[in-house]
Amino acid sequence: MSLRTTAVAALAALAFAGSAAAQNAPSNQIPCSAIDSIGTAEMANDGTITLHLQSLWPDPIAEGELVYAPDDPQYDEIKQHIGDIHPGDKKPVKPWC
Repeated sequence: MSLRTTAVAALAALAFAGSAAAQNAPSNQIPCSAIDSIGTAEMANDGTITLHLQSLWPDPIAEGELVYAPDDPQYDEIKQHIGDIHPGDKKPVKPWC
């Protein structure tokens, strides 16, 4: 299992655990479309994109970093999701709704 797959699995597991625990709490959920950012994206001079992501309120219990080199199979999908980004830029990452 790659480091990226492990990181994504860990974030998903923590998010699931947080949402399962939240089911017993009063519902104060915010719709996905109302969330501006789940972290930041930075592009290095070589085009590598690094995502710094965190789980969301009410239980911010997980943080992760995912790195996509230009030859990564998911690179174009990530770059399209982030939008207009260039080497040296740092931008917010909107949620995948």
